[in-house]
Amino acid sequence: MNKKVSLVVSDLSGGGAIRAFLLGQVLKKLNYAIEIVGFMFGKELYATPPSGFTITSVPGGKYPGVLTAARDLLKNIDGDIIYAVKPKPTSFGLSVLKKFTSRRPIILDMDDWELSWYGGDQWQYRPTLKQFGRDIFTKDGQLRYPDHPLYIKWLENFVNYADAITIDTQFLKERFGGVYLSNGKDTDLFDPEHYDPEHSRKRYGLSEYRVLMFPGAPRPHKGVEDVLVALEYLNQPDLRLVIVGGSPYDDYDQQLIKKWGRWIIKLPRTPVEEMPEVVSAAHIVVVPQRDTLAARAQFPLKLTDGMAMAKPVLSTRVGDIPTILGDTGYLVEPSSPQQLAEGIQQIFQNLDAANHKGLQARELCVKYHSVDAMAAVIADVIADL
Repeated sequence: MNKKVSLVVSDLSGGGAIRAFLLGQVLKKLNYAIEIVGFMFGKELYATPPSGFTITSVPGGKYPGVLTAARDLLKNIDGDIIYAVKPKPTSFGLSVLKKFTSRRPIILDMDDWELSWYGGDQWQYRPTLKQFGRDIFTKDGQLRYPDHPLYIKWLENFVNYADAITIDTQFLKERFGGVYLSNGKDTDLFDPEHYDPEHSRKRYGLSEYRVLMFPGAPRPHKGVEDVLVALEYLNQPDLRLVIVGGSPYDDYDQQLIKKWGRWIIKLPRTPVEEMPEVVSAAHIVVVPQRDTLAARAQFPLKLTDGMAMAKPVLSTRVGDIPTILGDTGYLVEPSSPQQLAEGIQQIFQNLDAANHKGLQARELCVKYHSVDAMAAVIADVIADL
């Protein structure tokens, strides 16, 4: 009988679900039975899981009510190995409790520096006694939220309770140690040989445009605004930025549309099995990360969307991006719409050369960032538990 891995997700309605689904694909490749368990703080799954995944969720909430849900979730964590996604109370904290009661090993996965969203090491919690009381006892007190940065900061001091750690950037490795595990792609599914770009553009109503694609949720640190300003500079009417899915966190993408709507086409959120056809429609995949603490700690999944589908990738010199792309993409300085505009022009003026770079990017992706490459890493991690 195959061993079972329980992937514990802090919030299935948040971004951690995507990494969990990817880890699940890798573990299935290694013939492990998979269960994905987690809280749902929103109304629906953040992303559509690959087919064949079993997901168990309980409603998220505030303390103390969430503790009842946590007790229910603990009963559903019955894998031989526990794989906690993100060092949060609702994933790693829960997993540590399960380890103490079941003696099962924990792997902790980190694909972000969670404290970076709050200012990193500069963040401090120094309330007055009165404020501390409000934060605990009032209905919307800040300490009643499980993801409060105070709890995350505490948990970062306990990462050594994990039997192994996987991380996806050099930034995280330097800070927490662990084994590098790419934020990769199923390159058998994301294979450009299976798709016709012209047919894809026709299907999605993009035939009359030169398509720049951002295949994910816009957020300020991801630099989508810089691409839109670049399109204003260029002012070429057949250029469009296609955003796939939009932001589930807030109305940020609506703000973008309000200001730069003439350049934007928004496609709905798409199941992972259909994403290769969507990305096939792109002429260029743009990953314009700004140089922020959060961005330096991330491996943007959009990179491997573009690389796997052999698309020219236009990105910025932030974090690990230059290392990931090597010389197979186009790099500009962050927060530089003018350089992005020049990069867009360069690619379209030499599209055959750009597409050749895209083919080289796919080769790199298959070698270092495929599910197969990730599976080899995880197999070694589990063998050492």
